[in-house]
Amino acid sequence: MTGTPHPDLVLTEEVRDALAAGRPVVALESTIISHGMPYPQNVAMATEVEDIIRGHGVVPATIAVLDGRPCVGLTPTALEVLATSPDVAKASVRDLPYLIARGEHGATTVAATMRLAALAGIRVFVTGGLGGVHRGAPESFDISADLAELTRSDVAVVSAGVKSILDIGLTLEHLETGGVPVVAYGTDEFPAFFSRTSGFRAPMRADTPEELAAMMRVKWDLGISGGLAIANPVPAEDEIPARRISAVIEQALTDMTTLGITGKDATPYLLGRIVEISGGASLAANIALVKNNAHLGARIAAAYAGG
Repeated sequence: MTGTPHPDLVLTEEVRDALAAGRPVVALESTIISHGMPYPQNVAMATEVEDIIRGHGVVPATIAVLDGRPCVGLTPTALEVLATSPDVAKASVRDLPYLIARGEHGATTVAATMRLAALAGIRVFVTGGLGGVHRGAPESFDISADLAELTRSDVAVVSAGVKSILDIGLTLEHLETGGVPVVAYGTDEFPAFFSRTSGFRAPMRADTPEELAAMMRVKWDLGISGGLAIANPVPAEDEIPARRISAVIEQALTDMTTLGITGKDATPYLLGRIVEISGGASLAANIALVKNNAHLGARIAAAYAGG
């Protein structure tokens, strides 16, 4: 961890002390709590993920905007607010000035979490899946802000790959154009969130947290700004095979089109509908892959801080 946290951030004492001492910290997003899972699974998942990270001797820092304050690290009470309040906006980078100026709540997306983590001096961030280029983007221009943020914020993002509701091929092309290193962990194939396979070869591969930490150091020591996309496949015992989940996704996309849902409402709708159609299998896989990413992210943060 490097740098001094931005003075406008509200850090918990645990996070502040860890950063000041140079101990490893892992950032966590909050959109998955407010908009990605139903209650009470969302609180249980968030608490367990934080416990997994602490189990590696690393400090978790869940990030959100509460009452207009950009918070890095949350109390159990704050987690409950995010999980149950109907007034929590889905906050990307563009939404941060609006929500902060108006004193409102916001659950941060991958992009907003990256930005606030970078402002805090946190270099590793764990999430479920990356946003990307939406299907039909050549006509709609619907491309997640996550991809742009990966070209700007010096944060390594550990995910289970790009959500399989998106156009994975175009997303990988977009990341290449932005100069973002895309590294698959322990595999030559780029994973697709619910599934370990996508049909696309990973641009790069690493097999240890130490390799990934070394890449981070080299990148930023050379003055190459922006993040790294680290793709960690869902555990084999928890995956939904690509053929099965593809049929579920196609049905969810058809339903979304019928309802006319677009823009930032698309992903929350699709993930919720996929849970319904899959009979809860997608939710179980989502929880498993986030926990798996937490283990890896904590190990990467420890290796980076120890370097």
